[in-house]
Amino acid sequence: MNYENEQAMPANEHARAKRLIDQHHVEGLAAQERAWLDAHLQDCGDCAAFAHSTEEALRAMRTAAIPFPAGLASRTQFRVHLRAQQLLEREPRRLAVWAVAGMSWVLGIATAPYVWQLFSWVGERLHVPKLVWELGFGLWWLIPASIAGAILLVENPRDRFSDASRRR
Repeated sequence: MNYENEQAMPANEHARAKRLIDQHHVEGLAAQERAWLDAHLQDCGDCAAFAHSTEEALRAMRTAAIPFPAGLASRTQFRVHLRAQQLLEREPRRLAVWAVAGMSWVLGIATAPYVWQLFSWVGERLHVPKLVWELGFGLWWLIPASIAGAILLVENPRDRFSDASRRR
């Protein structure tokens, strides 16, 4: 082994030890990694000091009091309650939209043969090419979906934009 590799190996061990010390406090360690770290900390004073200072810093942070503004908890509870009420008020409207969409599909399937015949008849009478009136029949099926989409878009645009701004 050359001199550079001998110097790099302990530096890698120290970096690994520091990473494992941090990981131990955040996620925990597997038994094998914990055993390696304990052995390394017994042999390396610098890493043991780093582990001790990390412990002390975390202990100091746990005991530090963080002052919150007065009334923060009650304001937060109020906002959560208000948002829950808003969601409950929107639920019947959404149920109605789903019911209307379901009825639209049922009626669309039930009337499809009659609408097909109507489009065929109009296409023959007006001498419209078959591809055009078949395309018209397909677009006819998009009308209920377009109306439902428009209702959902117009329903509460203010809520949608305020929700998006709160997530940022």
